[in-house]
Amino acid sequence: MAIDLLVSGIDTLLTMDSDAGETALGVVPDGAVAFAAGRVAWVGPSAEAPPAREVRDGHGCIGMPGLVDCHTHAVWAGSRADEFRRRLAGERYSDILAAGGGILSTVRATRAATEEDLVADAARRLATMAAKGVTTVEVKSGYGLAPEAEARLLRAARAAGELAGVRVVTTFLGAHAVPAEHRADRAGYLREVIEVQLPACAPFADYVDVYVDEGAFTVEEGRAVLESGRRHGLLPRIHAEQVAATGAAAMAASLGASSADHLERVDAAGIAAMAAAGTVAVLLPGAMLYLRDAAPPVAALREAGVPLAVATDLNPGTSPVADLWACATLACVTMGLTVEEALLGITRNAARALGRHDLGRLRPGAAGDFVLVRPPAGEPPEAAPLVQFLGALEVALRVHEGKAT
Repeated sequence: MAIDLLVSGIDTLLTMDSDAGETALGVVPDGAVAFAAGRVAWVGPSAEAPPAREVRDGHGCIGMPGLVDCHTHAVWAGSRADEFRRRLAGERYSDILAAGGGILSTVRATRAATEEDLVADAARRLATMAAKGVTTVEVKSGYGLAPEAEARLLRAARAAGELAGVRVVTTFLGAHAVPAEHRADRAGYLREVIEVQLPACAPFADYVDVYVDEGAFTVEEGRAVLESGRRHGLLPRIHAEQVAATGAAAMAASLGASSADHLERVDAAGIAAMAAAGTVAVLLPGAMLYLRDAAPPVAALREAGVPLAVATDLNPGTSPVADLWACATLACVTMGLTVEEALLGITRNAARALGRHDLGRLRPGAAGDFVLVRPPAGEPPEAAPLVQFLGALEVALRVHEGKAT
């Protein structure tokens, strides 16, 4: 096989592809990675590397798979800065939402924006993430809450990914909130989501999600949406247990959900169900901090063997954070993750949350996504500094689909 690109002399290569335990990073000292036809072709010691048409030097750096941000709402219009002031004054998000703010405020602004503007704004956000070594971003709809408006968001997400040079995977989230025009007919809106929005949006989506919580949708409503999404070929995921313990995580796990996200108030039954189903816990420290919430029960999740992922939850109101490195660090500081868990949480386990085992690890046949990171001056080229500095890292090289940028 002809090798297109070889990155060699990497001081510490973290393949995230190890059988030595759930927190092993698959370390290869003085490692190298070769790419061909857009995929990883070879991984190993630099001394054994194959010849290549293009060679890049990784000396003084840490190499690892391209980062995966597995939970974002990166396509929106408008601002929610006023809501930030209200929350600082002590107002609860669920009360803001009930009064027509929160998600509903963003829905009004997003519906009024053109698709071209949505694409351009989202592309700039995704480009910021790409500059930090992110190669895959999950993007949800949920700010249209009407058939064509939801489909437009999913199309915009994919178009923005092409402009920004990142792989975008899309999630239909029509059950994000009940829009203002349906407040008097909640059951009617749920029927629209299942019978009209899902068929219109499924061609542009990879996953189906639903926000089940206090002030949002009920467990049974969520079940109906996820089951319908599965019939359309979409993999279930869920916003669960953020505001109140509802049983949403256990319900989603019973349907084979690839992830349950937030989980600040998940209970023992939910954790056990997730562990049995292999459902990934996606932790969102940006939202936890902005909402001044309690941390999820990470120790209990860990003890049960639930895989842990970390994402930005990039959105205009409750987590306007586009730096996945910073979120990895915050997950350690505020939630109790180890360095190893945080690094796996933004690579292999984040990919697992998306049901994508070809991402987030370096092994032959995997997607050709890779990032070469230079730690801050004076720090050793090993794993620990990567999550210590709240994103103050230099990305020396980013490889996406086998092409260096």
